[in-house]
This record gives sequence, structure tokens and C-alpha cells, in this order.
Amino acid sequence: DIAKEHEKYITEYFDGPVFITNWPKDIKAFYMKQNADGKTVAAVDLEVPGVGELMGGSQREENYDKLVARMQELDMNPSDMYWYVKKYGKYNADFLQDTNKNVIYLTMDEGYEAGYTPTILDTLKEKNVKAVFFVTKQFIDSDPELIQRMIDEGHIIGNHTVSHKQMPTLTLDQQKEEILTINNMIKEQFGYDVKLFRFPEGEFSEQSLALVESLGMKSVFWSFSHKDFDTSAQPDPATSLQKCLDEVHPGAIYLLHAVSSTNTQILGDFIDGVRAKGFEFGTYPVQ
Repeated sequence: DIAKEHEKYITEYFDGPVFITNWPKDIKAFYMKQNADGKTVAAVDLEVPGVGELMGGSQREENYDKLVARMQELDMNPSDMYWYVKKYGKYNADFLQDTNKNVIYLTMDEGYEAGYTPTILDTLKEKNVKAVFFVTKQFIDSDPELIQRMIDEGHIIGNHTVSHKQMPTLTLDQQKEEILTINNMIKEQFGYDVKLFRFPEGEFSEQSLALVESLGMKSVFWSFSHKDFDTSAQPDPATSLQKCLDEVHPGAIYLLHAVSSTNTQILGDFIDGVRAKGFEFGTYPVQ
């Protein structure tokens, strides 16, 4: 069993101490940071004959989307990420809601309008479900009437930054501008105070989490997503619907992209299916 006996095996094979970097991801813990090759993780060990691991370390995955995808790949329960919630939740960050209640929360990212949002809003109104819509500057500029409709129909508007850049790649001042520009635009145009924030691509650092909290906002991540964001390669509707329903769990935060034709097509059936399983949709808490 290479996952359990690799230390002994490797030192015997090389007949001496071995320093190893970039381990295969399949024999390391799910939370280790994946390298660009998609096959290895950022982990190192110094293995010594007769001793085993003398020294070792790894980097934790800070791309939340990759972490959730890896957990789904391994068919893990979202509650297994409790350590992650405990570490980063102190910055007023949500990864799950109350796991003792059969309530889930629907959130949708609006980087730009692909023509599906009106239909999505129609479905949500018909099914009496309230969602959070995380918007960028491009969406605000191009479709203010849709934002007004979201507000009028009881949905929550969230901040998805000006330019959808990975926040940890920016200076602290640049990050602050990305956030406050959106808040100010929405306040000025709609008289609406934005309280929820979503990191583009789920990329964050402890510094960026602390910044969002210092601005009086809550960071909202997710416990379910699927590959719905590529408009040129949309997933099969039937397969996607089944995946969305199979992974329903208490306190789930669903991330769906509003540019997806598949999501638009299956949304009504998804809502009905969730309710048939004994769950209900909650209005996201902003405090």
C-alpha cells in the first residue's frame, strides 16, 4: 500500500535518505495545495532509513473551488471541511450554514449577462425562492434593470469585485478599491447596502479575508459547485440535475453561474427535487 508504506519503500529502494517534493496527490490528504499539473501537491518529506519521515511539510489549499472539487472527487461529506471552517471562519467567512437544519442556500455569480438572468428570476419567483446574486462592475453597468428587479423581488445583492481578479495577487489598496467601488456604485444607483462578498474563483488569503471583515462585510464561499461556467462547453442537463440533487446536504451553500444555459434549464426541477428530499431554501443571512 504505497499510501501507507511509501516512506519505508522509498528509503529501501534508494538505500539511503531521500528528499521528496511535489508528491502525487492521490497518496496525500485532500486539503494539500494542488500544483499546476493537476497531479501533484505542494508537499515535501525527508525520509531516512530506519526512521521514516524525519521532516516534512505541506501547503494547504487556499483555492476554495479546488478544495471543494477535490472533496467531491473523493466523494467526501462537506462536514469533513470543519477544520477549514474553524481556521478561516473567524474572519466572518461562511463555507457552510447550519448543518443541523435541512435548509440550503442558493447563490449565483453574475460576472456578465449572457441572456439567462430574466428566465432565472422568473423561475425563482414562480418557486418562491430567494437567492444571492454576486455582481461585478460589468454586470452593474450593462444590466441595472436586472439588479433593480432582483432587489424588488426580495433577492440579495452581493459584491463580486470590479474586475474579477484574484484578490491575493493585488495590493491591499487595490483589493480595497475592488470591493468599495462596487459597494458605492450599488449604494448610489439603488440605495442598497451590500453586506456579502464573494472572492473571484474562491482565491483568498488571510489578509484578504481580514480586509473584507474590516469593511463590515461577510465572505461567502460554497459547499457545492459544478463545472457550469464555460459557456462553450455546457454540461449535460440531466447529468447536472442529478449531480445537484445527489449532493444536497444540510446547510449547503450552492454556487451556480447565471451564464449557464444548463443551470437555467434545470433550475425549476432542481428546486422541486430539493423540496422532494425534505429540504427547503433559506434566505441568506447577511449578518
